[in-house]
Amino acid sequence: MTSDDFAVRADPFRRELLAHCYRLLGSVHDAEDLLQETMLRAWKAYERYDPSRAGLRTWLYRIATNACLTALEQRSRRPLPTGLGGPSSDDPDQPLVRGEEVPWLQPIPDAMVGDPADVLCARGSLRLAFVAALQFLPARQRAVLILREVLDWPAADVASALDMTTAAVNSALQRARARLTAAGLSEDLIGEPTDPGDRAVVERYAVAFQNADLAALAKLLTDEVVLEMPPFTTWYSGRELYIRFMARVFTLRGADWRMVPVHANGQPAMAAYVHGPDGAYLLHTLQVFTVTGAGISRMTAFQDQDLFDTFSLPARLDIANRV
Repeated sequence: MTSDDFAVRADPFRRELLAHCYRLLGSVHDAEDLLQETMLRAWKAYERYDPSRAGLRTWLYRIATNACLTALEQRSRRPLPTGLGGPSSDDPDQPLVRGEEVPWLQPIPDAMVGDPADVLCARGSLRLAFVAALQFLPARQRAVLILREVLDWPAADVASALDMTTAAVNSALQRARARLTAAGLSEDLIGEPTDPGDRAVVERYAVAFQNADLAALAKLLTDEVVLEMPPFTTWYSGRELYIRFMARVFTLRGADWRMVPVHANGQPAMAAYVHGPDGAYLLHTLQVFTVTGAGISRMTAFQDQDLFDTFSLPARLDIANRV
């Protein structure tokens, strides 16, 4: 087996391995780094790879998982603002509190991990809520939950990959489930793939946003909708506070916006551009939506230039670019 043979055989697994590293780490950039580390480790060990003991895909996942576990020993968890405690404010007119010192969870472009309808993106395993929920778990419990419930590995295979006993794997899985349930996150585990109708709801939201139509926006939200905006630690819960905050945004930033469709985490998303003083529309936020049958239940708006670059979002738009 040669290094050239390794590259040909391993390359088809790169995108799903990137998704796996992202689930564990909560960071696109960290996931890219660990994917490269995985491939380097695998290339160096390829002459010793025994296909009679494990398929190549399983072997690569084992290397990737352990590389991520090593990295997590030196990394802090990556929450969303809602993971830091209760709503930080009930007054949307107060200044937002910045939190650049927090290593925030990042969304990932669908294009980096493949078609969100494929088997590894199905059942909602890349949704922001799920990846954020994983951040509450110790690293090894996180790995067990992903390998067992996302990748559907048998407990014995997980035990072999993580150098654990099968009993320890089953115990870790039970503790992981219990911990998420105690945190009120059990309903945000692995759900069904995004319904095509979700995109239509978000498109109606985009039109209302562009028109600064608060009444239309309100009709698209659930009663308990959540609005969070990393790197700000401030977040709001409930339709009334959401709309009051948006009223403040339109007052401060103006009522002339453009919204460009984006695909992130297998969820509908939009890039919001605000009209600037020179007539161009300037990139303001990347907004990722969670949609239920009752409407939009969560909107997470990101302001991060590195993240904008990851999604290849232009800094400026001309007037023709809109939904």
